[in-house]
Amino acid sequence: MMMMPLRCLSELARRRPDRAVDAMRVGLRCLMSTCPSTKATDDSQRLYATSSCANVPEVAPSEAPLSDMLVDSFGRFHNYLRISLTERCNLRCQYCMPAQGVQLTPNSELLSHDEIIRVAGLFVTSGVDKIRLTGGEPTIRKDIEDICLHLSGLKGLKTLAMTTNGLVLSKKLPRLKECGLNALNISLDTLVPAKFEFMTRRKGHSRVMESIDASIQLGFQSVKVNCVVMRGMNDDEICDFVEMTRDKPVNVRFIEFMPFDGNVWNVKKLVPYAEMMDKVRQRFKGVERLQDHPSETAKNFKIDGHAGTISFITSMTEHFCAGCNRLRLLADGNLKVCLFGPSEVSLREPIRAGVDDAGLREIISAAVKRKKAKHAGMFDIAKTANRPMIHIGG
Repeated sequence: MMMMPLRCLSELARRRPDRAVDAMRVGLRCLMSTCPSTKATDDSQRLYATSSCANVPEVAPSEAPLSDMLVDSFGRFHNYLRISLTERCNLRCQYCMPAQGVQLTPNSELLSHDEIIRVAGLFVTSGVDKIRLTGGEPTIRKDIEDICLHLSGLKGLKTLAMTTNGLVLSKKLPRLKECGLNALNISLDTLVPAKFEFMTRRKGHSRVMESIDASIQLGFQSVKVNCVVMRGMNDDEICDFVEMTRDKPVNVRFIEFMPFDGNVWNVKKLVPYAEMMDKVRQRFKGVERLQDHPSETAKNFKIDGHAGTISFITSMTEHFCAGCNRLRLLADGNLKVCLFGPSEVSLREPIRAGVDDAGLREIISAAVKRKKAKHAGMFDIAKTANRPMIHIGG
């Protein structure tokens, strides 16, 4: 059992010799800790320990110091931080927010601009090289441009991305790009305006389409369209979304419907990845799987003759926990190490109590070390108390 992670790390070193030293350091730390590769006792841990080299966790880039703060007890290095800037949103999507809305955290209990930049700086100096801004809807935050400007100036940060509903995005895009935003995920669950209004409980389909086109025209490094697929709602549009990639250089990402508090999740609404993929292959020829990064959340495909690509996020039917490299900072300052896990730890409280950076690093490190090998199955997740997605951040 002990040899498997060493073989995987050797393979990673062969593929990326510039990261060989860091890879072996992660491996040694893993072997000396509670990594399941050396201490597996039950069947699920043995299965995890013998996973393929494709699931080797991301390691810190060789030009940045490798920080124990971001390495969990399974040897996974977390170089991707998602920051929720607000719980407020200008849509009411059915899979995200209960029909009656949610109780919002008072503004005084949300992280301020300076607190966000301080915490982000701690993560980036420890090895995080990708930050994604989420919400709620991040574009409704008045200081969004200034936040982007300060985050993009953090030495070592390579990607500053945003997930947005696109409703008011198009007019903000030029300035956001000037402030360092370089990647976008735009949520769009239907191509039918009337259905958009039903699903989001608001108007605005044409404005979202304008934002997608404006993002392409402005030359963002990455433009992705997120589509949560729900049976009986929009599963009849899967191929229409694929058709969008024929002429538009976008990545359409089909997301399995996931359970969160208040979204009335039901397994009957879930359209599994295999079923979605079958629909695509029946309609389109030349569908080819792309090589995925070890920490990639999606299964990626290209189609002959299409300018864009398609992907599937299979959180429910084929989880990707073994390569997880993501952490979440919620708008209220809580750190969440797993999207589907209920445990959180506050960073806001120690910040406001005067804890210094070294103390915050210890709190973050302890939380990361408690991260589990994988999340529960979808039926257990559905029964586990968790926050609504609007509170967690998309």
